[in-house]
Formats: sequence, structure tokens, C-alpha cells
Amino acid sequence: MLLSVVVPVKDERENVRPMFTRVREALDGSRTASWELVFVDDGSTDGTFTELETVAREDTRIKVVRLRRNFGQSAATQAGVDAAAGDVIVTMDGDLQNDPADIPLMIAKMTEGGYDAVLGQRAKRQDKLLLRKVPSLMANWLIRKVLGVPFKDFGCTLRAVRREVFDGLVLYGEMHRFITALIMQQGAAVTQIPVRHHPRTAGKSKYTLTRTVRVMLDLMTVKFLGSFQTRPMHLFGSMGLLCVLAGFVSVVASAVMKYTTGPGMTANPLFLLGAVAGLIGVQFVSLGLMGEVLTRVYFESQGKRPYVVRERRNLDRGPFPVGRGSIAA
Repeated sequence: MLLSVVVPVKDERENVRPMFTRVREALDGSRTASWELVFVDDGSTDGTFTELETVAREDTRIKVVRLRRNFGQSAATQAGVDAAAGDVIVTMDGDLQNDPADIPLMIAKMTEGGYDAVLGQRAKRQDKLLLRKVPSLMANWLIRKVLGVPFKDFGCTLRAVRREVFDGLVLYGEMHRFITALIMQQGAAVTQIPVRHHPRTAGKSKYTLTRTVRVMLDLMTVKFLGSFQTRPMHLFGSMGLLCVLAGFVSVVASAVMKYTTGPGMTANPLFLLGAVAGLIGVQFVSLGLMGEVLTRVYFESQGKRPYVVRERRNLDRGPFPVGRGSIAA
């Protein structure tokens, strides 16, 4: 098995050599058959790439990808995955807060349990309470509730994922935070184990509180793609029908009030509310119809399938007789 360790870095010159040394010590001493270390320089300006060139000349197992500018962690992670050749891909940050010594434990857990992905859960997290821990706890709780994913730590970038699972993902924007949810939406078997977490000793953290807002926006995107990508009319059509129903009730109520004790229809706010709700409802239904058209264009023009196959059995024998077994998917 070839193991690829993907490490996106941005202005981490002082951490490059220690990262290489710790990965080599962790994996050379394990039973992993072979490994490679893929560094992705995401537009560093502090001499990180020069240091990467130096360590790459010392060991041919090191790959270096240099992006033309800073594209963000999701794009850098995708670039590393694209450059990796491993059967299993391990992702981790370049700040050395994650410990490469935990990688063999994750691979062993994956092999023993037959998992498609093993996630890290930071034990005794070494970060500031108000700036990092509290926002992370809130974000993790919200992700669990919205996406129905049972794990406690979605911010830990240390994870081991089988290649075929990663091949089904395309990371862009800020989607690196939702890799766990995205692979689970494919039906992957996932587990989480405690991993060590160290304080940052070199370089500067790129984390800011504005990321919390972006997490909420990206969460809505992931929820929509996971639940309604192939049926947008179910979401927008339902909302549209509810608005139309609310508008109809408001107009009827204003008409009844006109002929009883209430004000006239034009002076009744319920009539205006009903008209606005009706228009909004029509817009939602129209949006759902456009979404259905775009969904069909997306799948049919690219030959995509709305499913993911885990494995196949006996396909070389032709289709199964009716009532005589099924294809394991």
C-alpha cells in the first residue's frame, strides 16, 4: 500500500523541515510498505518554497506543488490530492499541531475495521479558549445538528481516507471543513479516534473569527447539495406552495373581514401580505423548476450518475435472473 501524506502550507518556512523529519520518523518506523509526502505551497511569501526545494532534494519521496497565488486551504488540499499517487491519502496541517506519529494508528484502525476513512479527534486541544475552542465547539454542534453527522470534531485536519473516496470529491471554496460530511454523503464507512494536539511553536495562525460566519454559509451549501442536489423542486416547490397557501389564507381572511366588521380589503394589511406571499411562492416554484433543468444538464451533459457504487459482484456473468440475488452496491 502506498500512503500519501498531503500537507498544504502557507508561510510555514520554519515548520517545513520539522514536519518532514517527524513524518519520516513516524512512517519509516511503521509497517507501512511505502509512503510519499506531498507539500502544497499555497502562495507563501516567507521563503517556504525555498525550504521545500531544499528538503525535496534530500528525499525523493517528497513532492512539492507550488500554486501561483494563495487559493485557500480547500484548493491547496485538492491540488495535493491530485498530485498524490497513494492508495490512502492522509491530510494534515503544516503547523505541526497535529502529530505525524498518529498516522500509523489511523492506518491500523482503517485496516482492522475495514473503514473508508479514519478521522482525528483532538484530545486536550492546545488552543486559545475564546478565539479557537469556543467557536469550534459551537460550529461542531451546529454541523452535527444540521447534517446529522455524529462526530464531535470536524475541524481536525488529520484524517486518513481511501483514494477511491477522495476521488469522488471536488474541494473548492471553504469545503475542506466539511470533508467528513461530504465523504459520509457518499456512503463511506467512517470512524473517529483521539489524536494528540500540540501548541503552535513556529509561524502564525491564519485562523480568524470571520471563519465562523463562512462556516455557517458553507453549511447551508453542503446541506443543500447532500439533500436536494438531485431534487431541488422538493425544497423550493415546498416553500413556494407554503407561501401560496399562506397568501390564499390571508386574502380570504381580508375578504371575510371586509363583509363583517373589519376594514376594506385595500386598507387591510392581510391583503397586501397575501399578495406578497403569493408572488414569493410563484418565485420559489420557478426557482425549483430552473433547478430541475440545471440538475438534468449537470448530470446528463457530463455523463454523471446520481449514485456511488461501493463494489460489484459477478458482473462478467451478465445480469442476475429475476429474484436470484442482487448486485452489492
